[in-house]
Amino acid sequence: MSDFINTLNGYLWGPIMIVLCLGVAIIYSVVLKFPQIRLFKSMVHYLTKGSSSENGISSFQGFAMALGGRVGVGNIAGVATAIFYGGPGALFWMWVYALLGAASAFAESTAGQIWKTEDNGEYCGGPAQYIARGLRCKPLAILYALAAVLAFGLTGPTVQSYNIADSMRNAFHVPPLVTGIVIAILFAVIVAGGAKRIGSFASYVVPFMAGVYIVLMIIILGTNITRVPAMFGLIFRCAFNKEAAFGAIFGSTIMWGVKRGVYSSEAGQGSGAQASSAAEVSHPVKQGLAQAFSVYIDTLVVCTATGLMILCTGCYNIVDGAGNALVEALPGIEPGTGYTQAAIDTVFPGFGSAFIAIAVLFFAFTTLLSFGYYAKPNVIFLTGDEKKAKVICAIVVAVQVLMTVYGSANSSALVWNIADVGVGLIAWFNLLGLLFLVKPIAALLKDFEKQKKLGLDPVFVPEDCGIKNAELWHEITKEHYSDLLTEKERVMGAAANKND
Repeated sequence: MSDFINTLNGYLWGPIMIVLCLGVAIIYSVVLKFPQIRLFKSMVHYLTKGSSSENGISSFQGFAMALGGRVGVGNIAGVATAIFYGGPGALFWMWVYALLGAASAFAESTAGQIWKTEDNGEYCGGPAQYIARGLRCKPLAILYALAAVLAFGLTGPTVQSYNIADSMRNAFHVPPLVTGIVIAILFAVIVAGGAKRIGSFASYVVPFMAGVYIVLMIIILGTNITRVPAMFGLIFRCAFNKEAAFGAIFGSTIMWGVKRGVYSSEAGQGSGAQASSAAEVSHPVKQGLAQAFSVYIDTLVVCTATGLMILCTGCYNIVDGAGNALVEALPGIEPGTGYTQAAIDTVFPGFGSAFIAIAVLFFAFTTLLSFGYYAKPNVIFLTGDEKKAKVICAIVVAVQVLMTVYGSANSSALVWNIADVGVGLIAWFNLLGLLFLVKPIAALLKDFEKQKKLGLDPVFVPEDCGIKNAELWHEITKEHYSDLLTEKERVMGAAANKND
């Protein structure tokens, strides 16, 4: 089984995937004129703007749910794995993908909002919906939905539970299986409350833990301040193949940087679009901007914190493509949470294991909860029947519970490779869909900026942007934003008369 999974990953994560990830991100960045940079102020503004409704969660809860999905094991163990296989330069390529990938995150989350639907009184959507309704390519939408159920229901939970169990064993000597069972029970209880309970939980836990993690990083960098310039020099030299010691793994440097960037940030996977679709906003671009910002928090802040702690303390190992050690500062330690634990122990002896165990617990658990929601829109899409969807969703949750227990007791390499298969499949299908949705996303952003220039709080009317199959928005604007729509018609009518 292990050999088959490794072979499949070789195809899914080969050079073509790297080109596709970066290509889509570059296309959206250029066509939309880098909204992830020039609209940075609006990104921050729309994080807290707006409130929830009976149908949808608030913009911040949608952001927190997606960030909970993004900020997970990949931010701690994943960064260590990238350094192990790709060297220090892999961190640079994670930064590159975050800056460019934020445009992909903006596009997919905006699309998720445009073509969202309503199920049992709650908004839901994601790539399956925008590929089917926006791109009008149902076969590709079905492939994405099937892959998403596989990724979020079967392969994804294994990584989260393994790393929670591994860190709890290292720090507190808790048997992995016991940890897996407890986490599985807590997961089932919270997921039963639906998107609102998950969003509420994430909105409290994720910002707090991320803040504590960043403070710890600042303290460790401050303690090792004399090593910081050399550390950044090493990162950049390795990123551009200027460090002879790591020249043999330069290809792996880019591949692992981008691969871990995709896995950690989820930009390009379409998973964040599912959380975005559940939010209550007056214009899709608002939630698109909020979700683009979550990529920055995930990779440029949390992943960077992990990478800098590991590199400035020298607590890492590196191997070449044949598995030969290039650097072995931590003999016998597998790539994962152990690197970060060792880095923290250099400043706070004995504290690293306990802190990382708690951080991994919360980060990975919120990711696991996001998976509990992400599978649902895809099941709904595939069944097209509310009663059938409820039954199948219950089965998927049961499978997630079982995989959570299974993952807690299996090896790091196997668990990561299984998860890579799921992520690779959904990334392929989503990126192919995004390639052909540039025009409507550009039209939405143009409409948003036009309204902003007129001093309006933007409200979305599909016909104004040439968008079809977005009928739900007529109900949304009528029920929740009739005042904004009236003001828009008044101001734009006056502007048109003035031009005449």
